[in-house]
Amino acid sequence: MPSALPPPAPTRGRRALWLALALSLGAAISLGITRFAYGLLLPPMRADLGWSYALAGFMNTANAMGYLLGALAMPRLLQRFGPTTMVLGGAVLASVFMGLSGFFTGAGPLLLQRLLAGIASALVFSSGGLLAARLAATEPQRGGFLIGLYYGGTGFGIVASALLVPAVLHAASEQPHGWAWAWWALAGACALACAVLVWPVRALAGLAGLGVAHPSEPGVGLKSAPESALESDIGSKPERQFVWRDFSFALGGYSLFGVGYIGYMTFVIALLRQQGASGEAVTLFYALLGVAVVVSSRLWAGLLDRFKGGQALAILNALLGVATILPALTSSWPVVLASGLLFGGVFLSVVASTTALVRHNLPPAAWGPGISVFTAVFAAGQIVGPTVVGLIADGPGGLARGLVFSALALWVGALLAWRQRAL
Repeated sequence: MPSALPPPAPTRGRRALWLALALSLGAAISLGITRFAYGLLLPPMRADLGWSYALAGFMNTANAMGYLLGALAMPRLLQRFGPTTMVLGGAVLASVFMGLSGFFTGAGPLLLQRLLAGIASALVFSSGGLLAARLAATEPQRGGFLIGLYYGGTGFGIVASALLVPAVLHAASEQPHGWAWAWWALAGACALACAVLVWPVRALAGLAGLGVAHPSEPGVGLKSAPESALESDIGSKPERQFVWRDFSFALGGYSLFGVGYIGYMTFVIALLRQQGASGEAVTLFYALLGVAVVVSSRLWAGLLDRFKGGQALAILNALLGVATILPALTSSWPVVLASGLLFGGVFLSVVASTTALVRHNLPPAAWGPGISVFTAVFAAGQIVGPTVVGLIADGPGGLARGLVFSALALWVGALLAWRQRAL
């Protein structure tokens, strides 16, 4: 009997593509749904429960705090359980916590659910990113593309939320606390994604031992620029260690990115509703934003490859500030749609730009510590952002002024990042 032959290269390539797409549902659960779908639910929940914008924003602050706790716990958890268990376990937990949010109306239990959902989403996203990096190592010529597909799954979750939440809110409009049905529908979508995740997780379980550091935020481990360009810079470098002072301007710019971007994602739907946008218009806006996230992973590769200092971070922060301020200045629908498309096409690449910055300027042994510090300052920013924007929105000027603050934070972050020089 003839021995089994390995599958031909095109077949392996197609299988890797499908594995990356299926694995991207982990990113869809952890960020696209668990973190960002709340923006669609904020207006009806606030109206029904009598929340201030500060309290509404603090719900996403709690989620960001949970994400940070989960990310900090990941190295030890990965050592004990491994990434395959963490992906599926975290996805199931995220689904459960999303569903439980529909059973409470008190602020305390809902804050706890958002915190726990944030922890679970970190478990999914970080361990899923590690599996994506291992998959990419089997296809080195397309490694960046495969990892980009994984992170682009965030956009799939945003699109699914855009199609699901407004439809459920409309169908349950006559029900008491009709927004609860949307939480349950989102939990059901997460559960379906969990079922699909079983295949890529099992298929990739045998790829242990490929030396890839685990990512804890979007873009960590992602070689958005061509692989050889980043790695060729390293060969002639001395064994430099990560020193935060060397990256102080980039760290400041990145923390302000965390403050600014999450304010937009938390409150932009509430602002559109306040401006009179229909349910169909909100669905279109949010779905287009999600599509832009999916296709963004390769848009900025050249920019990340060209600049060795903080210029890429600065340019992307500045563009994000433009996208953020547009809905605060006008309710013109073409301008609002342009805002969503620009925002979706940029915000994940901001995170990838810091990974590129670290890789351009440090030897591989220092990448992990460098990325960890950038992750920490980003997490601090997105913890602060929703509550501060909510407090501003409760005052004169309302949500529009809150988004102006978010845009200013992004632009100040751009100015800081521009001062970051290559080492």
